[in-house]
Amino acid sequence: MDAVIENLPVFLEGFKNTLGLLILSGLGALVLGVLVAALRISPIGSFRAFATVYTELVRNTPLTLVLFFCAYILPYLQFSPGYFYLALIGLTVYTSPFVAEALRSGINGVPVGQAEAARSVGLTFGQSLSYVIMPQAVRMVIPPLINVFIALTKNTSVAGAFFVFELFGAGRQVVNDRGDAVIAILLAVAFFYLIVTITLGQIAGRVEKKVAVLR
Repeated sequence: MDAVIENLPVFLEGFKNTLGLLILSGLGALVLGVLVAALRISPIGSFRAFATVYTELVRNTPLTLVLFFCAYILPYLQFSPGYFYLALIGLTVYTSPFVAEALRSGINGVPVGQAEAARSVGLTFGQSLSYVIMPQAVRMVIPPLINVFIALTKNTSVAGAFFVFELFGAGRQVVNDRGDAVIAILLAVAFFYLIVTITLGQIAGRVEKKVAVLR
């Protein structure tokens, strides 16, 4: 336990970077996921095909490979804003199809009559999606979305293998300095991850109960 207390600033620095990766890539994945979900149900066939290919390709590609591409190929192509931002790009891209599929399941759960009623009063596809369908869909899929973000929290640890100093990287650094306290250090890392995942899990449970009442 002394090793954990002595290196608490190191853990906090890694935890801060993990939270940064989670929040920023989560927001990016949410925006990109909404766009992909909209394209998946677009009346234009080419948009639907593009979104389908994007979703299946990214969702079935290992996260390590996505981050490898961002960390090594993008700098080779003269795009190098820093490993933290490259990790953000990789996590955003990797998470976005999971967000899109969660949203699409919610959209499919909205009664067809809602879209037909919107069209009957003259709303365009974009207006129907923005004002009628998506607000109802989002309310239904908040718990699954939070589960996606819980998975994203754990996925941030992979960024540590690509020169990003996050929580798992902090634990690895402390282990190198204090190899005699490996168990305590790993427990400390797990504790910090649990702070985020348990909090998100409780939020998901409360939202799910509220949605059930609203239904």
